[in-house]
Amino acid sequence: MNNSDTAGINSKKGKIIVFSAPSGAGKTTLLDYLRFSIPGLVYSISATTRSPRPGELNGEHYFFLSEEEFRKKIEEDGFAEWQMVHGNYYGTPRSFIDETIAQGVNIIMDIDVFGKKKFDAVYPDALGILILPPDLEQLEQRLRMRKTESEEAINRRLTNASVEMNYAICEGKYEYRIINNDLERAQQEVLEIVRSIIES
Repeated sequence: MNNSDTAGINSKKGKIIVFSAPSGAGKTTLLDYLRFSIPGLVYSISATTRSPRPGELNGEHYFFLSEEEFRKKIEEDGFAEWQMVHGNYYGTPRSFIDETIAQGVNIIMDIDVFGKKKFDAVYPDALGILILPPDLEQLEQRLRMRKTESEEAINRRLTNASVEMNYAICEGKYEYRIINNDLERAQQEVLEIVRSIIES
């Protein structure tokens, strides 16, 4: 194989697949299933100023930053997108994405619906998958079952979820939508979609 052949192989960039969903729609469970089912997918880790939940590890689930650290990275243009969500900052590190896709590796993103629109301006070839709950009543039940947040936080998330879903449907760029009313069916659906994307 000569150098030109090698260059041709390495020139194929990895694909970016962005998942968005309101809190409680089951996105994390679906992403965990996807990572288990398709080895080799790289999951982009977001940075956030929120406190870790039980079991969450820095550098594995999120990069947990102070507000001062986060703002410094904003000034340095270190994020592909960033947002204030539920009173905390969330952002997508730009360098990690560029290095990953340049190696021909497919990357999975977890970005809220407002950040997704900003992200698309930087990475217009990214494909979007929107995860939706069957309705707000079931979403509320799921949030309460977590038993991790106050009544005020739950009500805020429900209000935000309604706004997020309307925005995603009307303004967002999502090539695929999955209604998560049956976990096993949703798992198979997301698996088929992602396989078709990375094999195309």
